[in-house]
Amino acid sequence: MSLPQRLVIATRASRLALWQAEHVRDRLRTLYPACAVELLTLTTRGDQILDRTLSKVGGKGLFVKELENALLDGRADLAVHSLKDVPVDLQAPFELCAVLDRADPRDAFVSNRYASLADLPAGAVVGTSSLRRESQIRSRFPALVVKPLRGNLDTRLGKLDKGDYDAIVLAAAGLERLGLGERIRSLLDPADSLPAAGQGALGIEIRDDRDDMRAWLAPLVSADTTACVLAERAVSRKLGGSCQVPLAAFAQIAGGTLSLRALVASPDGTRIVHATHTGPVEQAEAIGEAAASELLDAGAAGILRELLHNEPD
Repeated sequence: MSLPQRLVIATRASRLALWQAEHVRDRLRTLYPACAVELLTLTTRGDQILDRTLSKVGGKGLFVKELENALLDGRADLAVHSLKDVPVDLQAPFELCAVLDRADPRDAFVSNRYASLADLPAGAVVGTSSLRRESQIRSRFPALVVKPLRGNLDTRLGKLDKGDYDAIVLAAAGLERLGLGERIRSLLDPADSLPAAGQGALGIEIRDDRDDMRAWLAPLVSADTTACVLAERAVSRKLGGSCQVPLAAFAQIAGGTLSLRALVASPDGTRIVHATHTGPVEQAEAIGEAAASELLDAGAAGILRELLHNEPD
């Protein structure tokens, strides 16, 4: 196999996205010292639309389209994503060819006045960008007020610091990657706030005709993280998962066995359906599909029908 001479990474322009792309760049430079690895920084529609929630403007695919265009026209060889932002129904001519080691997958509670969700008084305002988080917070703490929170990480923290919110809930991995771990007051146990499919993992997207890229990126692949996110994304795929659906899926591996927890909720948190499945790591995708079937049979089908019926035009 010939070694790469020049690689261009497509990335969003946010500070966190740049950290992620630079992390992959540095890994590639270590693997291929003679290769020039460059970044192509792009602004996506998801970065531009900040006055509405993702569920109302087309979902997470808004964060990948411009990067995919750069892959298509040859301006970039690979695109680096936070995996939870990558649609589960990725279509040809694209493929997710590498999933890297996962960082902390948990949600983080951030506040300047309170130590945890349980410490917040009735009526306190909590900000989050995700229906998944919102539904689980509403279920456990119905006296709290949950309001949408958009923007990049620095923007969200700025809104908290201005007093627009009493607390916000963010992905722990993003805060830690940007050296903002000290802002975390407490980490939410997955039993209380089940993570999104792929949360904490980085994924690399390429064109599916780039056999050379697939081979060059193979050393970056984490087998365990790949298996976990295969199971998690299988749940989301079978349920038609999108930003319109409060859906969570989180897998862990111990001793060759993969354990998956998943849930579907109504946005107001009054109904939550849970499923748990385990099995051999090699059957990750089948485990995810089985968990999705269990959720549907247990009542998720009705929740999804209502969400589809109420979906904005």
